[in-house]
Amino acid sequence: MAQPASQRFAGARTAAMAPFIAADVGGTHARIGLVRAESANSSAVRVEQYDKYVCADFPDLASLLARFLRSIGDVRVDRIAIACAGIAVGDTLVNKNLPWAVSMSAIGAELGVERVRLVNDFEAVAYATHYLRANETVLLAGHADEAANGPTLIVGPGTGLGAAVRIAGGPHPTILATEAGQASLAPGNEIEIEILRVLMRRDSHVSNEAVLSGPGLVNLYNALCDIRGTTPELRAPAAITEAALNAHDALALEALNVFCAWLGAVVGDMALVCGARGGVHLAGGILPQIRQFLVTSNFSARFLAKGAMRAVLERIPVSLIEHGQLGVIGAATWFLDTQNDG
Repeated sequence: MAQPASQRFAGARTAAMAPFIAADVGGTHARIGLVRAESANSSAVRVEQYDKYVCADFPDLASLLARFLRSIGDVRVDRIAIACAGIAVGDTLVNKNLPWAVSMSAIGAELGVERVRLVNDFEAVAYATHYLRANETVLLAGHADEAANGPTLIVGPGTGLGAAVRIAGGPHPTILATEAGQASLAPGNEIEIEILRVLMRRDSHVSNEAVLSGPGLVNLYNALCDIRGTTPELRAPAAITEAALNAHDALALEALNVFCAWLGAVVGDMALVCGARGGVHLAGGILPQIRQFLVTSNFSARFLAKGAMRAVLERIPVSLIEHGQLGVIGAATWFLDTQNDG
């Protein structure tokens, strides 16, 4: 006997409201949340439990997810949405920054989860920006009320440099995931030309993220030490940032200044390429740690320094995103918008 329509609707609504796992997996940290849709007809989510892990502490992503699943007790989960840097090719992920390979079928089989879905990390962040509140952003350039109808650029440095474009329209936005971090780095002044020469001794292709990322900050510092004839004393991005912010090391301070300025130049190029009239959101693991430094740096000056296009870029608001759970929320909303039909 056929199931009554009212029962079928109730069953679908119950399934839509069931909790699931959303993960934001970077080269250094993984942020995992137990999430639930706010309603059966909404992509808005609430995060019911959240944790952050160091990727290098686990032999593979399945083990990391299993740790979180144990922490939530008896909650039954049959869906996992994973936001991760890179590009999915078939069942696997192409990414040079993760400490291990990622296979959706292997994760599902090991965890006993029916559906595992993968999305580019900045595609997920782009989905989540729709839910940003004003107090979760810091304006770096332009005016918030100048945002126009048009594409919105989301970009940010972490272990690599991620970028995506959100285009509003229809019931759900169109998100263009990119590999802008792998595009060739373009210098804009004499010191950047010298730095590029140093980096090209090691690799003929110097990408944007070779400078504009956590490891990229180390590359910058080492290159400046080479140019200035000094032996590098700092080894980690956090050590360089701390030394720069506390004015303990002149070359660390120079490296961070170059980093912020060069980031402004590259983001300005991206904004022109995608026609980001809807604004620019900066995300990533590094920038919130240097928020005040970034505000007073040459980021904005280099963002605008595009000749005749300066007048165009002056009308594009650029803001720093403060939301620490944005990748998790983005993975969840992406899943509900695009993958929740089975």
